Amino acid sequence: MDQTATTESPVATQLEPKERRSDIRNIAIIAHVDHGKTTLVDAVLRQTHVHRKIDDMGERIMDSMDQERERGITIRAKNASVIYKGVKINIVDTPGHADFGGEVERTLRMVDGVLILIDAKEGPMPQTTFVLRKALALGHKAIVVINKIDRPDAVIDDVVNRTFDLFVHLGATDEQLDFPIVYTAAIKGTATLDVNKPGTDITPLLDTVLEKIPAPAINADAPLQILVLSLIQDPYKGKMGVGKIQSGSIARRQNVIVLGKDGTRSPGKVSDLAVYSGLERTDMERAEAGEIVAVAGLDEVSIGDTIADAEHPVALTRVTVDEPTVQMTFSVNNSPFAGREGKYLTSRH
Repeated sequence: MDQTATTESPVATQLEPKERRSDIRNIAIIAHVDHGKTTLVDAVLRQTHVHRKIDDMGERIMDSMDQERERGITIRAKNASVIYKGVKINIVDTPGHADFGGEVERTLRMVDGVLILIDAKEGPMPQTTFVLRKALALGHKAIVVINKIDRPDAVIDDVVNRTFDLFVHLGATDEQLDFPIVYTAAIKGTATLDVNKPGTDITPLLDTVLEKIPAPAINADAPLQILVLSLIQDPYKGKMGVGKIQSGSIARRQNVIVLGKDGTRSPGKVSDLAVYSGLERTDMERAEAGEIVAVAGLDEVSIGDTIADAEHPVALTRVTVDEPTVQMTFSVNNSPFAGREGKYLTSRH
């Protein structure tokens, strides 16, 4: 079952960004299942000294659900952040499985660039292609990360060529085709820009993120706008809407308007406000445009809604998620064996 994100017309005109916030980068990591995405995130967290009982959490820090740890996949998007050279890097670890495509598409609208993680042996896979197509359509710049370069059967040059061909096939612009490549061995926590020179740590990847991923485009002085792209349930604060502040700022106890589906308007007050710090959510009194925040106190909020300024509510382009469906095709049996009788071939016959 696939949940596909679609867009509807906004309630009001969306504001054009006027500036960029240079002290923040918002990135998503997208990859095929088992290409080492979560392991790479863990290496970044360790490199930047994020300690949250890492030794007690096993090899994959960001896989928090029991099913995720058991199967080695990511089902729901996770948020984390690191501080590197004075810049906060918000990292969204997204599902790599096609069944959770709707979650992936919403996540891409929360970030300003993507890391495309590709196995040095297997190369680009179908699920990577699906997500990359969406990222390129949104105009995101990509950093290609060739992972597992320490594999004895790695075919790095071939994988790089196949990746470039994929970008061309998906209609990437000239600017998007000029993507940087970082070579990593995530399990060892190393990265390098030159495949012939082994890396010693993960900093080449972080430096590339700061250099190549654009800072979030914002309107710092405009009325508040947050597009809710995810919901989380806190045992103490209740439902929290997660999204990036597109314009303005938000503070605790601030009065806001939730602009919902079909033009509905629900007034509310922000009871709690949190940002991501390391692997934790940290309470804040105030947050500015460009930051990814979790907002509590708005019981009526849903995915796709806009949290807006109470006096000047302006909606962002809505993102909706289709209901889960199962697609089936029924056709006439045109097999060469159609109509022929056969014997059961089971353990009971």
